[in-house]
Amino acid sequence: MADKAWPAANRRSKLITQGVARSPNRAMLRAVGFKDGDFGKPIVGVANGHSTMNPCNAGIQPLVDRAMAALEAAGAKPQVFGVPTITDGIGMGTEAMKYSLVSREVIADAIETSVNGQAMDAALVVGGCDKNMPGGMMALARMNVPGIYVYAGTIKPGKWKGQDLTIVSAFEAVGAFAAGKMNQEDFDGIERNACPSVGACGGMFTANTMSSSFEALGMSLLGSSQMASPDAEKADSAAQSAQVLVEAVKNNLRPRDIITRKSIENAVALVMATGGSTNAVLHYLAIASAAGVKWTIEDFERVRRKVPVLCDLKPSGRYVAVDLHRAGGVPQVLKILLANGVLHGECMTIHGKTMAELLKDIPAEPRRDQDVIRPWSKPMYKEGHLAILRGNLAPEGCVAKITGLKNPVMTGPARVFDSEHACMQAIMAKKIKPGDVIVIRYEGPKGGPGMQEMLAPTSALIGQGLGESVGLLTDGRFSGGTWGMVVGHVAPEAYVGGTIALVKERDSITIDAKKQLLQLNVPAKELAARRKKWKAPKPRYTMGLLAKYMKLVSTASKGAITDGSEP
Repeated sequence: MADKAWPAANRRSKLITQGVARSPNRAMLRAVGFKDGDFGKPIVGVANGHSTMNPCNAGIQPLVDRAMAALEAAGAKPQVFGVPTITDGIGMGTEAMKYSLVSREVIADAIETSVNGQAMDAALVVGGCDKNMPGGMMALARMNVPGIYVYAGTIKPGKWKGQDLTIVSAFEAVGAFAAGKMNQEDFDGIERNACPSVGACGGMFTANTMSSSFEALGMSLLGSSQMASPDAEKADSAAQSAQVLVEAVKNNLRPRDIITRKSIENAVALVMATGGSTNAVLHYLAIASAAGVKWTIEDFERVRRKVPVLCDLKPSGRYVAVDLHRAGGVPQVLKILLANGVLHGECMTIHGKTMAELLKDIPAEPRRDQDVIRPWSKPMYKEGHLAILRGNLAPEGCVAKITGLKNPVMTGPARVFDSEHACMQAIMAKKIKPGDVIVIRYEGPKGGPGMQEMLAPTSALIGQGLGESVGLLTDGRFSGGTWGMVVGHVAPEAYVGGTIALVKERDSITIDAKKQLLQLNVPAKELAARRKKWKAPKPRYTMGLLAKYMKLVSTASKGAITDGSEP
C-alpha cells in the first residue's frame, strides 16, 4: 500500500522509505520479514508485557498473537517488543515491593525508547499487572503517536466453601489465622484456591481500576476491560483493538486528541462510581502530566463530591470484576453517569466517535436482574470514596479511602513505625489495640523509596477484626485491595522533613474524612522544636535504579513522577 494512503505514517515511516538511509534500513528490515510491499506500511509497535512470573501477565501472549495478526490483515506492519513487569502480589511486604511504583516509570521509558528509538508509527500496548496500565498510558501520552491500550483481562474468582476469593482473601487469612480466628484447613484452602486462572487481581483493585478507567478515558476498546483473561472474548477484543488502531492511524487520531482535562475527569468519575483504587490518584496525576494536561489533587475532590459510588465491588463490597462485566460493565456505568450529567459525552475516543455516540444504545438504567450496578437513585454511597484530606500532617494533601466504613472519623494515640516491616511485626504480635492510629513513615516516594503498598498490614488488621477500629496513615500507599480506616500518600513525606516525621509515640491524631482533615494534635511551638532536632536519614540506596529514582521522583501530591514535567 502506498505511503499516501497512510497520512499519519509519513512522519515516521519516511525514515525507511526516503533519503540516504533507505538502503541500509531496508536491508535490516528484510532480515525480520519485510518484503518489497511492506515498506510503505505504517509500523505499529506492539508492546508485549507477557511474563510467566505472575498470573496477571501470563495470559498476554495469545492476545498479542491475535493483535499482531489483525494488524497485519488490516494493512499495517506490526513489530513486537518486550516490556518489563513485576507483580505487587508477589513482592508485597518485601524489599522487592519497592520496585512496584518505580516500574511504572521503567515501563513508560521502555515503551518510549522502543517506539521512538525505532521510528514506529503507532503503538498497541498490552499489559496486565497494576503498573502496566499507567506506565503504558504515560508513554502513549508522551509519544503522541496513534495508540491504544489492551488490558490482559481479570482473573476469575477462586472458590472455597461457597465463597468467592481474590488474592486479598489470602492476605486477610494471614491475620485471621494469626489471631486464632481461622483453622488450618480454611487457611490452606484459601491459599490454594484464591487464584484459579491467569488474569489480574479480581476485585476493583488497581489493575481493574485503571483498565476500566481507560475505557472512560477513551483510550481502550469500550466494554473490554472487565473480561476474564482466559475467555475467548478477551482475545477477540485484542483483535478488534488492533483494527480500531489502524483506523486511528489512517485518520491521524492521536492520544493528545483524546486525553484532555474533560476525558481525565470522565476517567476519575468512573473510578469514583466503581469504588476504585487510591492508586488512581497517583496515576492520573502522572498521566495528566505526560499529556500536558492541567490536573491537580484538588480535582479529585471536586469530582468526588458529585459522583456517587454505584457499584458493589470488592474490596469493601461483594462482587468481582467478572460480575461487573456480566451486569453491563463499564459502558453501563458510563451511561448512568452521562444520563445524570456527570460525564462529558463530547469527548473523543480511540473509536473515532465521541463517548456519547458510543453509549447511544445503552439504557440509562441498569438491568433489574442484577445488583452489582446500582441505579443513580439508590447508590452505595452518595459521594465518591476517595477523599482528599489536608491538615498539619498533610499540608500538600493525602488520600483516604472511606468506603465500607460506618464512621470515617476517629481520634487516637499514634503508634509510630519507621518501616512497613516494623509495623507488621507489631500487628502479628498483637500489640495494636482498638482506637490506635498507626503511623508508617519513611515509605514515601524518596524515603522508601517507591511508596510500598501496605496491603500486608491492612489485611492483617482486617483479619484480626481491627479494620474499622484502628486507623493507619502513611507516606507510602495502599493496594487497591485495601479497605478500612486508611490514609495514604501523606505529603510532604517523612524523608524530606514532612510533619509525619515529627510524630511521637502516643501523640494524638485525628482522621476526619467528613471535614477532610488529617491533624496531629500537638501545639505548633512543640512541632517547631521537634523540627529543629530532626535530621534527614541516610538514603537507603546509593546506587542502581532505586538510587536514581530517589534523586528524580517528585512528591506524591504531583503523582510521584520522575520526568519533572509541569503542564
